[in-house]
Amino acid sequence: MIARIRARDRMGQPEEWLVFGFLLVILLGAALLSLPVAARDGHSIGLFDGLFTAASAVCVTGLVAVDTGATFAPFGQLVLLVLIQVGGLGFMVFATMILVMLGRKISIKGRMLIRESMNGSSLTDLGGLTRLYLLLALGIELVGAALLALRFVPLYGVKKGLWYALFHAVSAFCNAGFDLFGGFSSLTAHARDPLVLLTVAALIVLGGLGFAVILETLRNRQGFRAMSLHARIVLTFTPALLLAGTAYFMLVERMDALNALFQSVTLRTAGFNTVDLSAMKDGSKLFSTMLMAIGASPASTGGGMKTTTVAVVAMLILSVVKGDSEVNAARRRLSGDVVRRALVVVTLFLATLTLGTLAVTLIEDGRFTLADLLFECASAMGTVGVSAVGTPNLTAASRAVLIPMMFLGRVGPLTLAVAVARRQGRVRGPSKYPEEKIMIG
Repeated sequence: MIARIRARDRMGQPEEWLVFGFLLVILLGAALLSLPVAARDGHSIGLFDGLFTAASAVCVTGLVAVDTGATFAPFGQLVLLVLIQVGGLGFMVFATMILVMLGRKISIKGRMLIRESMNGSSLTDLGGLTRLYLLLALGIELVGAALLALRFVPLYGVKKGLWYALFHAVSAFCNAGFDLFGGFSSLTAHARDPLVLLTVAALIVLGGLGFAVILETLRNRQGFRAMSLHARIVLTFTPALLLAGTAYFMLVERMDALNALFQSVTLRTAGFNTVDLSAMKDGSKLFSTMLMAIGASPASTGGGMKTTTVAVVAMLILSVVKGDSEVNAARRRLSGDVVRRALVVVTLFLATLTLGTLAVTLIEDGRFTLADLLFECASAMGTVGVSAVGTPNLTAASRAVLIPMMFLGRVGPLTLAVAVARRQGRVRGPSKYPEEKIMIG
């Protein structure tokens, strides 16, 4: 019995499998993108650029080392699309669907992995839930592709137009920000096109809400107050951030309402752009950095610290100011574990962002402003994919720093920290020691 328990422990915990699963997909993607057949000119883009692109795709970031549209042949574009889909929806979703189609039962270990990747709370009927998740995601992407095809088919022809519509719909819903227009132009050519911008924005927002929130919204028949606290926070916090961002860009950057809204949406982890980001004021870059750091919502296709995490920390601060002994919201009490995890996520995220920015600033040695480099690093950590300096203009060493930042932003700093701690055998059971006070503030 003891031997079986030890063997099971050596297999690793869900956090470890999620981390190493993403790493495996990135390495496989890097190998495929580095093949000569993946490039238009028949020459390999090199293993490092292949690794950077694969990491950006799987982590649904969108930062690029090469011009995606001009560099990759149809095979390379297809590999990118698959990497974005797997990275956005989670590799465990696809692994589970393969097991279901083969008629295999999902083990307890597999159920724990699925629950962890989807941020769920139950181990029951995860196969059916995963199937529903995949069908819902694909349905939203296909609707988005159909709407984009109305514009792209007349512009680019049937074959190319349909491919562009599908690729950009998937890229938008998965909050990846990769585009095929070439010239690092993103959606600037469609900056005055409401159909394209509103469709892409809707896909980004839906992907960033999270499957659980979308499903609860579709099933809810009793009004907003009957929804879970998680869903209520997400559905309140998300519009508030979007409205704040839209108002800021309209007032400070003098953007029209459509482009101001689109920038507010895409800076939340998507990575498309319709304006010259390098021309923005430093204050706007800092504001954008804050939006990127907050990011999307848990169990979504986006990254960042997550809306609910920031909301919990804000509620903790409010409770301390008010002198409350517990953190409460909407007549509900938040558990101490939730509050601690939120604090750890925010601390690890900001610490990593600070250290990464410091490293890149030292490497670039005055070639770019601190505001631009902070913007770039926040874009990597928040899995956003926008750039004010042009990522290919950074040195290889700086891009090497961005790769682990993108990875950490996708799997989550707490998940990675726990996985490393478990691998090193440092996660121990709870111990209770004598209490002692220290001075704070």
